[in-house]
Amino acid sequence: FQDQAEQFFRSGHTNNWAVLVCTSRFWFNYRHVANTLSVYRSVKRLGIPDSHIVLMLADDMACNPRNPKPATVFSHKNMELNVYGDDVEVDYRSYEVTVENFLRVLTGRIPPSTPRSKRLLSDDRSNILIYMTGHGGNGFLKFQDSEEITNVELADAFEQMWQKRRYNELLFIIDTCQGASMYERFYSPNIMALASSQVGEDSLSHQPDLGIGVHLMDRYTFYVLEFLEEIHPASQTNMNDLFQVCPKSLCVSTPGHRTDLFQRDPQNVLITDFFGSVRKVEITTETISLDSNSAGFESK
Repeated sequence: FQDQAEQFFRSGHTNNWAVLVCTSRFWFNYRHVANTLSVYRSVKRLGIPDSHIVLMLADDMACNPRNPKPATVFSHKNMELNVYGDDVEVDYRSYEVTVENFLRVLTGRIPPSTPRSKRLLSDDRSNILIYMTGHGGNGFLKFQDSEEITNVELADAFEQMWQKRRYNELLFIIDTCQGASMYERFYSPNIMALASSQVGEDSLSHQPDLGIGVHLMDRYTFYVLEFLEEIHPASQTNMNDLFQVCPKSLCVSTPGHRTDLFQRDPQNVLITDFFGSVRKVEITTETISLDSNSAGFESK
């Protein structure tokens, strides 16, 4: 137990957070909502609680009039897994999903009245997963089909986070056309980035469903989620394995990654360092009495 605790404190981080963002609206972008909810399901399964997840969905596909199965969102054409389960907690939805709100969440520049569930309460011991999906181009990602965030704005937001000691390490994953362009301008320390496509390439959809009339997921996220399904909280699988999950033969596009800003070798970075939970451990050599009087319990 003591060896495990010492390894925990040497890891450099004591808590994990996830910011999951679907920037698209309209029924034909069903797959982007399914992408995000599938990642949400995976990080919750691996132990990150809702209190440490900021979920942003630009549209409510579950309640869309075109949805033949109301209150459901499926990520596979076999329709076995409803990723919009009873325990989904959406923190920002519909008109709330804007570039301004996203940047405010990252940098902590939010009004005092903002509820705790809409805040990223990270610190310098936090590992943060940021996942984004939607429609993009060379150097930008669209929000709500009406505005966009540029790679420069995103890079500057991450630098603010570093200066304000809001993260220890950051993993950025984006599934969009020309996704690699979004991490080209990053310059802050301890950031690792993955993208579904290179500059000049489209990111392609997957799992067409004739009953719903749309594709259910994007290819890159589909294979990432297939990979994550094999991960459990004690897995020793590392980031190099994640880099290989969707080769061009499967994705059609060419996934990319960037590790030059990251201090650790990806081979030494566990998947659960970002997708899993870190439990706080306090070691003491003193005897702790569990007597009901000393613990402050009331007898019944």
